[in-house]
Amino acid sequence: MLDDVSTAPIPEAEKALFAFVDRLNDAPGDVRREDVERLKAAGWTDEAVYDAVSVCALFNFYNRWIDGTGVQGLSPAMYERSAKRMAAGGYLPAPPPGAPPPSSSGEPER
Repeated sequence: MLDDVSTAPIPEAEKALFAFVDRLNDAPGDVRREDVERLKAAGWTDEAVYDAVSVCALFNFYNRWIDGTGVQGLSPAMYERSAKRMAAGGYLPAPPPGAPPPSSSGEPER
């Protein structure tokens, strides 16, 4: 998928979304109504397009902020640890030490 999203084994709607985000990143001044209409024709709602643009914009902001302020990236070991935590619990904060792991059902623990 990283090499060529057009040949990736994902739904066509997702390919259209990734192509749009690529265009938004590479040539934001060239994005036109037709680009959004292609997404809508692929099944995406106005809200989904708005969310995609917002996420793209925020990541661009944060990348520039990190580069401009000199914030350092994590070590490879920390990225691996973070990936395992996110795979288990998404964007939820890590539980305090000694707490039980999050529920695997997606439902909050009662």
